[in-house]
This record gives sequence, C-alpha cells and structure tokens, in this order.
Amino acid sequence: MKGLILLNAYSSLEHSIYQAVRLKEEFSYKNINVDVLRNDFFAATLDSNGNIKKRLANYDFCIYLDKDKYISYMLEKLGLRLFNTAKAIEDCDDKMTTMIRLANNSIPMPKTLPGLLCYSEDSSLKESVLDVAENELGYPLIVKSSYGSMGSSVYKADNRDELKLYADYLRFKPHLFQEFIKESAGRDIRIMVIGGKTIAYMERYSTDDFRSNISAGGFGKKIDLPAEVEDIALKAAKILHLDYCGVDILIGKDKYYLCEVNSNAFFQGLEEVTGINVAGAYVEHVLRVL
Repeated sequence: MKGLILLNAYSSLEHSIYQAVRLKEEFSYKNINVDVLRNDFFAATLDSNGNIKKRLANYDFCIYLDKDKYISYMLEKLGLRLFNTAKAIEDCDDKMTTMIRLANNSIPMPKTLPGLLCYSEDSSLKESVLDVAENELGYPLIVKSSYGSMGSSVYKADNRDELKLYADYLRFKPHLFQEFIKESAGRDIRIMVIGGKTIAYMERYSTDDFRSNISAGGFGKKIDLPAEVEDIALKAAKILHLDYCGVDILIGKDKYYLCEVNSNAFFQGLEEVTGINVAGAYVEHVLRVL
C-alpha cells in the first residue's frame, strides 16, 4: 500500500508542515510508504476530449491537506480515495455553507445572517443591510469572511461605524454577519473527531483577543468535556460526512453553540496540550476504511 499527503501549493505554515511530518511518521510505523507533495504540479488535468487525466503516480489513498476543490474532485473522479472527501472539504471551507448544511438538525448555532454579495464596483454598501444586521444581532456583532483559517478575516464590530467598515470591506466576497456570544469572548472548545469518535479536546483561550485560535497566539488547556458539547461535535461530523475534523464550540451563558467545523484542522497544539496521539488515530482510521 502506498499513500499520498497533498499539501497546499503555497502554504509554508509550521502547523501544516507538522501535520504532514507527523502523519508520515505514524504511517511509517505501520510499514506504509507515504509521499508528501505540494499541490503545485496539476495532479489532474482535463484533456481536449473532455477526459480527466492524472499526473501523479499510483496511490491507494490521499490525505488531502488542501482546500483546492477542483483538484480534489478530479482526483476522486479518477478513483482515488481522499481523506477528507472533496464534498466534505468544500462544505467546511465555506462557513456559511457549513451552517446551512447543519441547519434544522437541532444543533445550536449563533444567530447568523448570510452576507449579500455585491458584483458592481459602482455600487455602494446599502444602509438597509446595516440596519437589518444591527437590529437583528445588536452590538457587538461578528462580521466574517465565509472563507478563512486561523481566525483570519473575522472582525468584531462594536458600533455602526465599525460594522460599515467591515461590511464594506467584505461586500465583494462571500461573508456573513453573526451574533457575538459575549461569554465566549477569547475562549472556545476545540474537539477533534476522527471516524465518528471524539479523539481529543481542549479549551482554547486568548488573553488579549476575542478570537482564541492557538495559531493566532492563543493557548490551550485540558478540560473535562461536557456531554452536550461532545454530542454537538459528533452530530456535526456525521452530517458533513467527515473522516477527520476539528469542531469549535462557543461557550454561552446557558448553552453551547457550534461556531465552525474545520476539515483540515491543525492538531499540533492539541497533541502538545493533551499528549494524545491525534496523528496516530487518524492513521488508524484511514487503515480501517481502506
């Protein structure tokens, strides 16, 4: 058996490299050879006859640590088993799509308004959009890009001027407006789910930011996982058909809220905080599936 770990073409993030190194290491303990490549060589192409052609060696599986949906769908059409699947990655990559997919399944989520896309450079931001957002959500409220990782392009608007600034900045991109769960400012719970099972978890916190991402300067600590939180994480992973994911849960006054589901969640911080072999658990799941 031979595997492939496919990384983003351009990313040089330490956490991403760590994932690839750890997974390759755990596969080697099972005597399975795995190549680590960057997704920069057009692994699949479409020829003039409308047929997809692959431009890589024969592999039995691929750990797809990228979010390029075109290559992932093409590789799957060629018969390669991806972890996660192209559809699961695509559904998680777009945060608004994630919430729509999970809606009507008794999963509590912050009140959310989908951003209204603007396609004309000549059009200015509509004040009515701001009216609805502030009336529905109050202040502070969250304005975030539908695409982004590690807390990037997530803004907290404390007043009308800030709301207008962030909404105007994102109006040409998919985005959303969201209720701010003030009790969870600077803290949340990260749960790693692999193969439908809770593998590891921690509370993440920041001392100087409303975002808690470790990759953005936050910290992690061990906790006892509330059953309610575990249920939310497992249900979300199942609905989205994820082999592997990190589920982020906000801590409200009276209940917990699902914030995001990350199909390519970094696990370096989680392994360091908990001492749990997340990479090993992922490898075991891949081998069970295969």
